Amino acid sequence: MRTTRKRILGPALVAATLASGHGVAAQELVWARYGDADSLDPHRATSTLSMQVWDQIYDTLLAFDMEGTPGPNMATSWEVSEDGLEYTFALADGILCHDGTPFDANDVKFTIDRAFGDNPSLTRTSWGPITGVEVLDPLSVKVTMSSKFGAFLPFLADSFSSMVCDTNTADTFGSSTAIGTGPFSLVEWVKGDQIVLAKNPEFTNLGDPVDNPGAPYIDTLIIRTVPEPQTRLAALRTGEVHIAEPPFDDVPAIQQSGDLDIIVAENTGQDVFWEFTVSRPPFDDIRARQAVAYGTDPQMAIDIIYSGLTNREWCPVARGVFGNDQEFCEQYGYPYDPDKAMELLAEMGYGPDNPLETTMFVWTGGNRHKLAEIFQAQLAQVGINAAIEIMDIGTMNARVKEQNESPDDPSPGTFDMMTWSWYDPDILYQLWHSPGAYSGFQNAELDAMLEETRTTIEPGARLEKVQAVIKYLMENAVHVGLYSPGWEWVFAVRPEVEGFKIGPFLHPIFTDVKIEG
Repeated sequence: MRTTRKRILGPALVAATLASGHGVAAQELVWARYGDADSLDPHRATSTLSMQVWDQIYDTLLAFDMEGTPGPNMATSWEVSEDGLEYTFALADGILCHDGTPFDANDVKFTIDRAFGDNPSLTRTSWGPITGVEVLDPLSVKVTMSSKFGAFLPFLADSFSSMVCDTNTADTFGSSTAIGTGPFSLVEWVKGDQIVLAKNPEFTNLGDPVDNPGAPYIDTLIIRTVPEPQTRLAALRTGEVHIAEPPFDDVPAIQQSGDLDIIVAENTGQDVFWEFTVSRPPFDDIRARQAVAYGTDPQMAIDIIYSGLTNREWCPVARGVFGNDQEFCEQYGYPYDPDKAMELLAEMGYGPDNPLETTMFVWTGGNRHKLAEIFQAQLAQVGINAAIEIMDIGTMNARVKEQNESPDDPSPGTFDMMTWSWYDPDILYQLWHSPGAYSGFQNAELDAMLEETRTTIEPGARLEKVQAVIKYLMENAVHVGLYSPGWEWVFAVRPEVEGFKIGPFLHPIFTDVKIEG
């Protein structure tokens, strides 16, 4: 009955209906984004745009604080067996799914079993080597693993582990239906247009780093797809939209005018880096990889293009992620040194009359084409002629994999400005453990080191394993950090909106938001 009512009411009427019981005017907030979610099913997508919607509909067993450390949430406590293979979670009592059914250990088992089922989650490996989930009682659940997994607890604080109520059995789950326990419930999703969410009056905040302990203050959250940056900015200025990503080039002028607040996401988990086709020349030779690293000056480039909105990143994992230590990584990094780059190229037989020929892959948006042009000019000065190919991120991922899997291709190997976002150094396992995300650099020595980062649980010991991998990747010029964050997560916010914040790893939080006046 409740679900049917939500389907037939329009968003404004939903908001008015919810607010009328409190004797106040309904508050409707519109958030405009450049793209839409891929799916409302947390097992069927990996994009940040999807994840940020899941944040509103679902909740997680653990929650990150603003520093990115996981702590209690729907699970109030947990115990780990001495051998590190069993995790027993105690769940909070009184949590309700959006359809009114109690959330309990059966829902946890349903979620995890589903992630490993016949149509497994796209992030199945990130759950770890789970072999079983046992309901001990309605508020206790035990998860068993075949081997230790150091990234398990951080994963349980991320949206990819969103808890799915076991009443989500309809074929429409993920498209027109989505039952969670989060601060907002689904009203409708018009793909390519908007997602309408109504506040969940039963929501209790158990872990998010906000002041509001209960349901959101706003009654309706509309997440609208507006691809054109200038259209988003115009809608912000007229009040049709309350929060949106502004045109990147307009940020300094917006900051100067003061008519909109600018919030820059920190601790995003996003890292942009050089990676190389190592299966054939020239980048099968470490000297060619190092020459690119020494021959580019990321700090100068980001200062010109991003004007202080991003940071030089020395590490293969982003700032705020466990294992990131700028001083440690800089020891093994590649400071701008064009003379060293030319020296390495000369050893390989390249010089002014015989430049190294290659192609740089870059993905669209965020003024990355301008960034690439600066890098191109820098590389030309040391004797590397790098053509630029710009494409969407999905195409680039496919091209990189294709390049790595074509060792007999007679054309010169390419390199690319790659980016990944993750909340834990386990991203390095996904990227570089054989066969790797893109079939790139891989060997048995690195595989063994990466496996140790997963099977080491004690934080101090795990940090040593993670930094050993970081050192290896950098010394071998496999993963050369450039800057972080890697996307343009800058939000323009109208002055009447108060309480909006971006949690760690790009999780927007709306439970504190109020619209004044």
